[in-house]
Amino acid sequence: MKKFKEWLRNWDEDRFMFAEDKEMLEEEEESGGDSWRPMTISGLERQEFRLFTRAFPVMAGILALVMILFLLSAVLQLPAFGSADTPPAKSGTIRRYVEQGMQETGAVNIVAGVILDYRAFDTLGESHVLFAAAAAVFILLLFARDPQESPESKAILRSDPILRNTAKVLIPIIILFGSYVVFNGHLGPGGGFSGGAIIGSGLILYDMAFGPDRLNKILTLKSYRIIVLCALLFYSGAKCYSFYCGANGLETIFSPGTPGRIFSAGLILPLNIAVGVVVACTMYGFFALFTREQI
Repeated sequence: MKKFKEWLRNWDEDRFMFAEDKEMLEEEEESGGDSWRPMTISGLERQEFRLFTRAFPVMAGILALVMILFLLSAVLQLPAFGSADTPPAKSGTIRRYVEQGMQETGAVNIVAGVILDYRAFDTLGESHVLFAAAAAVFILLLFARDPQESPESKAILRSDPILRNTAKVLIPIIILFGSYVVFNGHLGPGGGFSGGAIIGSGLILYDMAFGPDRLNKILTLKSYRIIVLCALLFYSGAKCYSFYCGANGLETIFSPGTPGRIFSAGLILPLNIAVGVVVACTMYGFFALFTREQI
């Protein structure tokens, strides 16, 4: 087992050496060369190694083909789109969403009503998955910063007058449009996920064009944690209260309001804002961590 683990480690690091190259390694060691020590492969092992490298693509192709055939066979057995034989259609779920969705949720956009009201528990899990992904990236990259990193290439990019002048025009439009998509999510196409992605792209463009100095005064690591945590806590607390009232037949303090107005649809608008904040901050946080390993 120990030898097998060593073989896998050398395979991962591409530290293999055939027997005929052993003399070259010994000469380099005698001359005082400080280099990695590869794993020497005998003639039999070399033949097995070459056989494996040839067979691996074939085996991978066969496995992929089998998976494709299984998936295609499953797709062929699905009912036709819009068919009345689907389980949701038989249970009346779709009809309930379409016919009573606006009245029960107050959202003109039925998709937003389903995501943030009828199936808000799923969206709650998705938001926490996004937070967990951000936390994992922070753990891996936040403490790996390199103080000797050269900013020359980034400085050249930021000194580009075309990029800077174009960004001055586009960034306000991107941020405004992203905010509109978030606030209009319960009235038409849009919502927190799409609007947050648009706002996050605007923050990334600002960073690329003007540098992180100005953004770092507002979106520091501490403020990032506070904003994301408050947004998730609000989402969790509001929906837990809604779940508790719904499960016990109690009336909530959140009214659907008048469908079609901006301040309507109960919790959907504030939940869209919370999701948009999390998505925008996470996108920019990932960009900052992968480009300069800090926020």
